[in-house]
Amino acid sequence: MATLTMKLLIDRKARRVLFAEASKEVVDFLFSLLALPVATAVKLVGTDAMAGSVGNLYASIDKLDSTYVLSGAAKDTLLSPTVLMPAPSSNSSLLRLPPAPSTGQAKSYFKCSFCYANYVTDASGTTCPNCRNLMKTALKYFSPSSEQQAAEAAKGLVQGVVTYTVRDDLMVTPMSAISSITLLNTFAVRDLADLQEKTVQLGYDEGREILKASLQSKTVLTDVFLAGNKA
Repeated sequence: MATLTMKLLIDRKARRVLFAEASKEVVDFLFSLLALPVATAVKLVGTDAMAGSVGNLYASIDKLDSTYVLSGAAKDTLLSPTVLMPAPSSNSSLLRLPPAPSTGQAKSYFKCSFCYANYVTDASGTTCPNCRNLMKTALKYFSPSSEQQAAEAAKGLVQGVVTYTVRDDLMVTPMSAISSITLLNTFAVRDLADLQEKTVQLGYDEGREILKASLQSKTVLTDVFLAGNKA
């Protein structure tokens, strides 16, 4: 998957990102963070890096000895909750989350191969009610709903015909000349010479840092892309 890019408008004097110019793919990635279960966010960011105490809950379950876990209860259900993943070609899967764990063995069905009766069973070797032969021919179950969900996830959320403005606090709006001027007035920019345009790459590491900063800060883009430039 190609690394995404985002164009930042930086106030050099204040050492902050005013806003960014972002494509559909970047915005789809940012919005996809809302779909992450808390435990998945903890796993990506790291228990030590999580603000608050959620990381401690995750670490407690992870270290809990099986002696104290109820029979039939699976720790992995909490530590690795199911996440609906976009198709591999989708840029929304920037963090490359692991595939969702299996919730159980898929049920198998069998039919008789000696006649054309419309009987199926979930127990191989069952006697066919029509011809009395054994029903051993396995059938494969296909779920159209799962395929449709994956296809819809691959499309993302927003339209790709416009460019979007992403503010430092991750507020996202469609970009226009008027909205950009309004933002500059909001930030009380007086000297355009103080502004700098910078194109940055958005890969796995940056995606993880954005996730981390979004849980802790109102200046996400500044924290992630200008961390080394702070006074």
